[in-house]
Amino acid sequence: MNFNRNGWDTKDFKPLDQKTKNTIKNTIIAAVIIIFLIILVSSSVYTVDETQQAVVTTFGKYTGIPVEAGIHFKIPFIQQAYLVDVNVSLKEEIGYRTYPDGSTPRVANESKMITGDLNIVNVDFFVEYRISEPYKYLYHSESPREILKNITQSRIRDIISSYEVDDILTTKKAEIQTKIKDLIDIELIAYDIGLDLTGIKIQDAEPPTPEVIAAFKSVETAKQDRQTAKNQAEAYRNANIPKAQAEADQLLRNAEYLKQNRINDAKKQVAMFEAMYNQYILNPNINRQRMYYEMIEQVLPGVKVYINAGSDENISMILPLEDFANTHNNP
Repeated sequence: MNFNRNGWDTKDFKPLDQKTKNTIKNTIIAAVIIIFLIILVSSSVYTVDETQQAVVTTFGKYTGIPVEAGIHFKIPFIQQAYLVDVNVSLKEEIGYRTYPDGSTPRVANESKMITGDLNIVNVDFFVEYRISEPYKYLYHSESPREILKNITQSRIRDIISSYEVDDILTTKKAEIQTKIKDLIDIELIAYDIGLDLTGIKIQDAEPPTPEVIAAFKSVETAKQDRQTAKNQAEAYRNANIPKAQAEADQLLRNAEYLKQNRINDAKKQVAMFEAMYNQYILNPNINRQRMYYEMIEQVLPGVKVYINAGSDENISMILPLEDFANTHNNP
């Protein structure tokens, strides 16, 4: 028996014929070609989604950005496509960090600042930004996010150092945010790193010691109470002014009504007087006597009045006025 160095009997192995060798060779070549084609096809196609843009380079040189999302082709091994999220809001935290468990510990070396009146205050910010120009974002700087963070911290400290601590903790937060954003926008234009700042917000601002924190909270509570009282007074004013105006309008309408009634009564009396006067001038003597007797009757209602109706000097006829009036009123 013949044994090889592994201890196998050489009679168990038969040499391969030429046909088998060729088949194996062809199979290996086909497999290599298929693998190469798969790699070639996979490296020739890339997909850009709606939130992205692709920076394409040829031999490492920038050649263009596909505008529309979808499937695109490139030359394998010669061209490269780098996908960049452009329609996504990105966030940078300054002065604190948010961890997956929900905790937000403060970063003291970022949050602690000196105010314009030489007080110390802890201020936390978060910055929102987006990638506006992918090529500049990839190639104009090695670390654009770090540059943005450094610019933001510098501008925040500049602005905080120009305000008093009361303003920072209470009423001037919106103004401070606006000024910081304006300064950062100018810096980003100068650095030209392909980033746009969309917003900056003071997440939290407080003094460094618990005692001062409690004092400022008391001040803030008092201001809120003042605003609440002001709002209540304004609500009461708004509720009662229409009522007072309605009452005033009613009084004016009543006064106008009384005024018109007085005018109408006066006109009526004038008309009656003119009518009486027109009758009076027809027989002035008779009407004068009648008016005289009527006035006597009104002034002295309990006194009987007699009229001397005699036409002869020697003969007098005395008539009671009340009988005359009754006869005149009841013919």
